[in-house]
Amino acid sequence: MADRPKLSVYWAASCGGCEISVVNLHEKLLDVDRAFDFVFCPCLLDTKIKDVEAMPDGDITVTLFNGAIRTEENEEMAHLLRRKSRVLVAFGSCSFCGGIPALSNLHRREDHLRSIYLDNVSLDNAPGVLPQCRTELPEGTLHLPEFFDRVKTLGQTVEVDYSMPGCPPETHQLWSVIELITSGRPLPPKGSVIGAGTSSVCDECSRAKNEKKVRQFHRTFEIVPDRQQCLLEQGVVCMGVATRSGCGAPCPTANMPCTGCYGPPEGVRDQGAKMIAALGSILDVGSYKGMTPEMLDAKLNELLARIPDGSGTYYRYSAAASILGGEKG
Repeated sequence: MADRPKLSVYWAASCGGCEISVVNLHEKLLDVDRAFDFVFCPCLLDTKIKDVEAMPDGDITVTLFNGAIRTEENEEMAHLLRRKSRVLVAFGSCSFCGGIPALSNLHRREDHLRSIYLDNVSLDNAPGVLPQCRTELPEGTLHLPEFFDRVKTLGQTVEVDYSMPGCPPETHQLWSVIELITSGRPLPPKGSVIGAGTSSVCDECSRAKNEKKVRQFHRTFEIVPDRQQCLLEQGVVCMGVATRSGCGAPCPTANMPCTGCYGPPEGVRDQGAKMIAALGSILDVGSYKGMTPEMLDAKLNELLARIPDGSGTYYRYSAAASILGGEKG
């Protein structure tokens, strides 16, 4: 038992869906239990942080670290688990690219605190008290982790060995990674994206694809799309063209657009820029005859106004890792 490889799973700024991905291994969890000594997972095990700190550096074989870096506590755990782990995996969209929490970077820290603690209609906070990192009380000192100005990816905080995208990662991909780790076969080069493909979701999508010319965009509640035709051709903003393959295209199969949770395809620096470029190539403004630059600009704005949240659409999962999101440090 003592010689078995050790596995840990940690949850930073995220929703907990990555843990569900692990649980969805179902009966294969018994195989994981046979292969690993599961030593740390705050939502499942009662292992304390002091127990992890007492481990020799590099004692944990693999850590699946999910969630972005939002607070001082997230950052401290990232550094701790980096020291204690031989292999650190950025597990899921939030850890890999920032995920939903990184949309917070579109606003200031002060705006968040005001919205949550001062302007929230469900609160009774007449004195206007805001949480502090240190609060002195008669009973002692209360400590809260610092709420950072910006959300970062795990890779912008510590060195990451591998990244596994998805919101959450598809369970079949997680199992393929576990099988590889336990097989004894050589692992991919460090820095690789694992549990995913290299091309785009469009390559996995079975929908018929023809010439794309879009004259109007539709939100998902406005139409019932044809189940055979490419969603983007029907004016539904589907991120598949700018999203890494590997998930199996479950969303378009269910007649819903891809929202981009696997991050950018191999070789693409910025997922949002890739999607904007794709949209720019398919917009149909009609005949250019007699159209002035001002008229063209107005027509394009009219088309794009049908996408009410451009940033939240193009960068829903990748804001922190984009050219807009800042660099490590």
